[in-house]
Amino acid sequence: MKIAFFSTAAYERDWFIRYQGHHTITFIEDLLTEQTSQLASGHEAVCAFVEDDLSEPVLQALKRLGIGLVAMRCVGLDNVDLEAAETLGITILHVPAYSPYSVAEHAVALLMGFVRNLPLAHQRVLQGNFSIHGLTGQDLHGKTVGVIGTGHIGQAFSRIMLGFGCRLLAYDIKPAQALLNAGVEYVPLPRLLAESDVVSLHCPLTAQTNQLLNADAIAQIKPTAIVLNSSRGGLVDTTAILNALDRKALGGYAADVYADEKKWFHRDFSNKSVTDETLNRLRSHPRVLLTAHQGFLTQEALQQIAHSLILQISFYQNSRSEGISKVSM
Repeated sequence: MKIAFFSTAAYERDWFIRYQGHHTITFIEDLLTEQTSQLASGHEAVCAFVEDDLSEPVLQALKRLGIGLVAMRCVGLDNVDLEAAETLGITILHVPAYSPYSVAEHAVALLMGFVRNLPLAHQRVLQGNFSIHGLTGQDLHGKTVGVIGTGHIGQAFSRIMLGFGCRLLAYDIKPAQALLNAGVEYVPLPRLLAESDVVSLHCPLTAQTNQLLNADAIAQIKPTAIVLNSSRGGLVDTTAILNALDRKALGGYAADVYADEKKWFHRDFSNKSVTDETLNRLRSHPRVLLTAHQGFLTQEALQQIAHSLILQISFYQNSRSEGISKVSM
């Protein structure tokens, strides 16, 4: 099968080449948009990522090119118009799960970096300043950590925080028995927000969770608490987060995601102007620690993503061939 891979980076190509088998892959650095969709001409499938545009107009453009399969090399499908795909007869594949430890451990790294002032400490050492004045941190042991969303990643994060000696509260429509057995307490969201020293987001972005942490929700959080977001930027109202930080109504925000990240993340703007004022405000705020959506970026996760997706594509191709054979008979 000929597959057009959009928005590809060097760090992931070797893994897909390793597992491509009989498939032919064209790596395209451009993001998938209605304009760039023409680059998929001559291919049978498209592979896309979280920054790519899979809205109805783009899917229609792909359909006109004869594309019948879109494979997403990620878990979340919030950038895909699933209804339009079904109407157009385009099959959507995605990675149902990969190493949950990659994102969970990155979330913990963000949290530890924030509470121990590691970015500032590192900058001082680079400058030859070995003073530790103003670097007083805090223990995580004994703190209450609230986990919103306890799927694979949320569970992995929870187990790590239990290992730190934290008290765990959780909120999810479907409690995980393994966490209940480990002593995690499932509570209503208002109680979790009110009692937690750390509020960590691990849920998908849907119509129900969009800006789950809005101004009203943030007002219920302790003014000393830290909000941790390694899931999707749209889960929070970024402006409300920043306003709360400015008023000292929130202790800090550590994140690997941003609501409008697809315009900026995974590209180098060091010699160009970043014109997103909210992003500029976020990345320069003294009580924010921000990374550019790299939580998935481990060798183990990249290997699992490539292997899983190529297997699914092969299964899809084989199923179609068998179906055609049966009809021909």
